[in-house]
Parts: sequence; structure tokens; C-alpha cells
Amino acid sequence: MAESHEQHIQENYEAFLLQLPHLVLTQRGKFALMHNKKIIEFFDTTRDAYIAGQQLFPEQVFSVQEVRET
Repeated sequence: MAESHEQHIQENYEAFLLQLPHLVLTQRGKFALMHNKKIIEFFDTTRDAYIAGQQLFPEQVFSVQEVRET
């Protein structure tokens, strides 16, 4: 059975949190486009990341996380 969108988003978030201490040093204030537990690219705005996600992943299984300390 295929995983739900919520499961994919949760897995992306957990993978993001593992990388966050390093990312905050190098990508603070950027927005990470995530797919299958991997960061695909960083963007200056959440809108840009979301649009790229829609174009790259038409099945809509992606997430966007802001790189910040909290």
C-alpha cells in the first residue's frame, strides 16, 4: 500500500531536522524543497519553493521547510 501524503511529509520533516544544525549555518532564511527525505534545492521564498515542487513533482508529494533555528 502506498504511503499517504502525510507520511511523506512527516518523513521529510524528520530528515530535515537531522540536517538542521548544519543548514542553519549555511542556508538560514532559505526554504528547502524536500522530496523522498532529500533536500532538492533551496529557494529565497516559500512561494518559489512551492511552485518548483509543483513543477517537479506533479503527484504533489513534496514539502517545503524554512531553515531557521526554531
